[in-house]
Formats: sequence, C-alpha cells, structure tokens
Amino acid sequence: MGFEFTERLNKLPPYLFVEIDKAKRKVRAEGRDIIDLGIGDPDEPTPKEIIGALYKAAQDPQNHHYPLDQGNSIFRDRIARWYKERFQVSLDPEREILPLLGSKEGISHMPLAFINPGDVSLIPDPCYPPYKGGTILAGGVPYLMPLRDENNFLPDLNKIKKSALKKAKVIYINYPNNPTASICRKGFFEEVAIFAKKYNLIVASDAAYSEIAFDGYRPDSFLKAEGGKETGVEFHSLSKTCNMTGWRIGFVCGNEKIIAGIAKVKSNIDSGVFNAIQMAGITALDISDKHLERMNKIYQERRDALVDGLNKLGWAIKKPKATFYVWARLPKKSKSSIEFAGLVLDKADIIITPGIGFGENGEGYVRFALTVSKERIQEAVQRLKKVL
Repeated sequence: MGFEFTERLNKLPPYLFVEIDKAKRKVRAEGRDIIDLGIGDPDEPTPKEIIGALYKAAQDPQNHHYPLDQGNSIFRDRIARWYKERFQVSLDPEREILPLLGSKEGISHMPLAFINPGDVSLIPDPCYPPYKGGTILAGGVPYLMPLRDENNFLPDLNKIKKSALKKAKVIYINYPNNPTASICRKGFFEEVAIFAKKYNLIVASDAAYSEIAFDGYRPDSFLKAEGGKETGVEFHSLSKTCNMTGWRIGFVCGNEKIIAGIAKVKSNIDSGVFNAIQMAGITALDISDKHLERMNKIYQERRDALVDGLNKLGWAIKKPKATFYVWARLPKKSKSSIEFAGLVLDKADIIITPGIGFGENGEGYVRFALTVSKERIQEAVQRLKKVL
C-alpha cells in the first residue's frame, strides 16, 4: 500500500534536534568520547526536594485519576503567587493560568486555536523551531522577522510588510532569546504591546529562559508591560528553571480569552499534566530561588570558561547576560554552519548546533550549550584549538 504525508507535514523541515540526536547516537556507537554542547538539556539532576514531592504525591490514589483540564488549583494558585513575587504581575488562577505539558506543547498548540489556513504568524528568525512548526501544522504561513546582530537580535517591527500585517494573527517574541542568548532593551515589550494592539495581534511571549541570568541582570515579563495582558500570553517552563526537562511541565499565563482558546485545543488533544507532577511543580516554585542561585553560578562559570577560551582561539564573543547558550559567528574561513559543525564533530568529537537549523538568518553562526561541566568545556576548547 502507498501512504502519503499531508501537505502541511511535508512543509515541515526536519526537526533540528532529532537530526542532532541521530548524529550523536551514530558517533557514540563508534565508541568516541563525545562532548555534547548541542541540545540545551541541563546536566545537573532535578533537585531532591522536587523528587521527594513527586514520590509523596504519586502514592496518593487521588492523583491516579485523569487530571482536570484546567490543571490543579493548588498549582495554579502557586503559579499566581510566584508571578506576583517575581514580576509584580497579578493573575487570576481560574482564568489567566493554564498548566502545560512543557511550554513546547502550549507554543505548538496555540496556533490551532487562532490561525486559520492562510493566516500569518510573525516569527523571529533564527528561532526555537516550534514557532514555525505549530504555525505550519495549523495551516498558517510563517512570516520571518530577521534577528540581526546590528539590531541586538531584536526584530525591526517597522520593516514588516503591510501585506503580511493584513493577514497576521500572532507575533512571537522570545527574550532572553534562544538561540542568540540576547536580551531585550528596556521598553521593547511596551513597543510590542502597542504594535500588537494597533494590528490586532496576539503576542506569544516565550519566557523559558527568564530565570537563567548573570552579572546582576534580571529579565522582566511581557505581561508586566502596559498592555501586556490585554494583548498576549507568556509561556514558562520548569524544564530549564529547575532541571526538569523530562518531567514535561510548564504553564502559560495572561489574557483569559487566549488562555481559553489554548485550553480548548488541549482538552481535545491531551488529558493534562499528571497530578503528582503538578504537586512536584509546587515544590519546584517553592525552592526555585535557592536552586537558581546555585545553577546560575554554575552556568556563569561555564560561560566564562567557554567564551574566554574561544576568544583566546581568535573568536570575538561577548559574554551573554542570560540563557545557557553562547551564540558565535563562524570563524572567518568557514562559510557553512552545517559544514563547520560537521568538522567539529569529525575532528574534535564535539557536538554543536549549526545556526541554519534555527532559520535562514541563523546561517553564519553556531550555538554552544553550557550543559556540561566546566572541566568538559575546558577540554572542548582544547580540542577546538587543534581543529582551528
């Protein structure tokens, strides 16, 4: 029998991290000592307090049933309190907060609620791939907003074509940014809210890296901006914040109508987050300050080791103030990010992510993830010295 994929599935590019995982499995099968600076998966374990909370909650038979579509009310209350403490933003736990199976799930599902076939999503490029993937799966059309070094990797809203704005329904923003590790200037969120209100756009703010920051920098929330809650929602994840990537737990907050749309999609696709994991999420938010103080110190030491080491090899990289990524221009003699990443893997047994995998405007760069020990990063620098 012959089977054909749908047009929308054929429009999807290969998922970047699946391809990296294939390469990783291949070289490890050959017995090579790989240093993986590719995928942003924290290497430190989930804090023991969170594991203990899961263990306790998992033993309660009341948590063995289907969770509520809206999520556990105690968890939602704790999210509201965390938002108030962290960002000074007030949220209604009943209508303005929705737990997710990780922020990726919510980001991917949101276009199904608001994008009709032919509608446009305004998407930064380079970007986290699900912004484009979710739009395409909903039948929408990605319109790329280039992120360039000369503009501090912020989109230039004034350069968006009027023809695209007439069809646009959603605009994605992501600061601190993946993959560029850039932060946004003061007032940028307010500019986006004004822009969204003018063109009747939904703002999807991806704040997955809001808690990983250095040198005294403290990222803010889009929802704190004037007009933020009126125009959009913000996605958070406990994956990076509390080393819980495999647990699949996050949340989206903000405009109640947008939250209701995402919730309606979710109720028809999945059955929510396991209650015991939501209870563990409460503990994660309880201990996040203490945990993040330790983790941010570790990531900052790794950042310094990598950037200082690469700069000694001839790079000219500024130290990022947030995320656990370093975004670096290719060495002068290199033309292709895929070819350079392949060279580094073949000659140095190091996995890095080619910038083109995040979009056409990512060409000319590679991304390093700070998710191995400082000692392994120092070893990676020595290996790169031989390649370069």
